[in-house]
Amino acid sequence: LGWLAGLQAQEKRLELEPLIEEALQNNREILAAQKRLEAARQRPSQESSLPEPMLSLGYSASGSPRPLAGLGVEPTANAGLMFSQEFPFPGKRKLRGEIAGLDAEAERENYRLIQLDVVARLKQAYHRLHHAYAALDILDRNRDLLRKFIRISEVRYAVGRAAQQDIFKAHTQLSILETRAMKMEQDKRTAEAEMNTLLSRPTDSPLARPVDLAPGEMPTTLEQLYARAREHAPSLRREQKMVERAQLAVNLARKDYYPDYTVSGGYFNMGRMADMYQFRVDFKLPAWFGRKQRPAVNEQAFKLTEARRTYEAAHQALDFRLKDQYLMAQTSFRLMGMYSKTVVPQAALALESSIAAYETGAVDFLSLLTNFMTVVEYELNYHEEMLNFHVALARLEELTGRMEP
Repeated sequence: LGWLAGLQAQEKRLELEPLIEEALQNNREILAAQKRLEAARQRPSQESSLPEPMLSLGYSASGSPRPLAGLGVEPTANAGLMFSQEFPFPGKRKLRGEIAGLDAEAERENYRLIQLDVVARLKQAYHRLHHAYAALDILDRNRDLLRKFIRISEVRYAVGRAAQQDIFKAHTQLSILETRAMKMEQDKRTAEAEMNTLLSRPTDSPLARPVDLAPGEMPTTLEQLYARAREHAPSLRREQKMVERAQLAVNLARKDYYPDYTVSGGYFNMGRMADMYQFRVDFKLPAWFGRKQRPAVNEQAFKLTEARRTYEAAHQALDFRLKDQYLMAQTSFRLMGMYSKTVVPQAALALESSIAAYETGAVDFLSLLTNFMTVVEYELNYHEEMLNFHVALARLEELTGRMEP
């Protein structure tokens, strides 16, 4: 069945959109982040709830330690129960619930960030796989052309019209192309293994050749990317949630200057005497506010300042990464245009001219070989720039919070 799966993989081209859907459903990093998010969403209701009530059962004996001794005779002997409920100072439970809610919202942004990261890595591996196939096509085609040159050189050498070193040089270049093809084959296998890992498949699962890709179009302006990132980038939204959380934590620390209290009520059976009831309210007095509450407020104030500076640093780092990737995409896009419209066609014309001239003896073999290797290099460079362009686009989509095929 393995050879059948491999044959089917070769018959059908690999498209990116179904792979993204599969990664979003099966990737282990995404699934783990999803469970962290679901766990974080359980916290707000817990934090905003009252503390557990307490039920106390007991007795008081008089004249003897045995249970209920003196009950109905001595006024201090009784058996009963008490119910106690602690109440935080008004506003504390709400603040704790809101803080836990912001933690959950920050975790949601982290979940989106992991989704974007996995999709971006999948896209980059997909484009590296496409580049490896394109490069192998170029090398295979040009190896056949170089073998043709070798046959021409051998014929010319046999009749004394070419030097033996021409044949040696051609074989050397053929070996160089072989080594580059081996490197591309390694890159292809590495890209396949990475894609399978991101899809949670076995690393040796067969993958078809990617569909042929268009060069692509430049994204919107850099200013539009900045605006989109400020609105949608999970990294910024997460840090913004942490600033809001830190502000609420300061407010909660200030609330600790006010006492929590416990309400208790009880019933006591006195035997033949009248039943006894008890009710009381206990307050926690913040008597050590100079060593406890005040440093706690200062601590949270420092954390708030830290959160704001972290947000500013994340904003600056995001702007730099956006500009860096935008400039990379812009440069690669321009180079692709130059290679496809000018450099490669001109080099191909020069090679065709030198082939005809070499067959007639008008140029030497070194000129022919130089023109040949120039065409190979320029064709490979074109696909290298296409790879760089698509990788930069994938990173820009990740940075701006977009998730597109």
